[in-house]
Amino acid sequence: MAVDATRFSLTLSRRTRRRKLVNLLMQVLATIAALAAVAVLAVVIISVAQRGASALSWDFFTKTAATFGQSGGGVADALVGSLVLVALATAMAVPVGILIALYVSEFASPRIADAAKLVLDVLNGLPSIIIGIFVFALLVIGSGQAAWKGSFALAIIMLPLVARATQEVLDLVPSTLREGAMALGASRWRTVLGVVLPTSLGGILTGTVLAVARAAGETAPLLFTTSIAANAVTWDPRQPVLS
Repeated sequence: MAVDATRFSLTLSRRTRRRKLVNLLMQVLATIAALAAVAVLAVVIISVAQRGASALSWDFFTKTAATFGQSGGGVADALVGSLVLVALATAMAVPVGILIALYVSEFASPRIADAAKLVLDVLNGLPSIIIGIFVFALLVIGSGQAAWKGSFALAIIMLPLVARATQEVLDLVPSTLREGAMALGASRWRTVLGVVLPTSLGGILTGTVLAVARAAGETAPLLFTTSIAANAVTWDPRQPVLS
């Protein structure tokens, strides 16, 4: 029996050493991979900074883009245009997305909720260029390009992100909070507005920021809905803008 116990102890010790060795090896490999990724990113950032630092000036941020064939120019019109597009898209998508999420999470029947989630997921996976072509056919043909039409296309892209993120956060709110508020005599809407929404505010803001970040990086829908050659700073959403 003593011999068997000794053999078992030796086998266990070998397995433990092997496990520790494998863990150490994987930690080293993971560290090397992480450092390699950071090094590549650092090289790209340093290279861009070294080559582009000389071009940064006050004129670069305050002048409009130069016409084709001319040197110089700035990005003032593009910055203002991007701000107008994203601000309008956020104003369109966020309230509607939150209302959709409230209905799906708090009021809809399971069948309607499942159908709404499916539609939102399909819309979220739709290529942005398809949305741009749809808005082009719906709004641009016959009336021309405008900033608000580009914002409408971006709002369609943002809508499912805001709605799904808000809906998932609302589902995480404990049912005891709802039951406690309603037990005190609060109506369903008063419970949603006074208890559920404030509890979910952090998650809603996170989903909104992610949706805004995606909209700010989209280009395909804007090719069809707003100008890519405008070189004047304008805050008028009825006019084409550069982005």
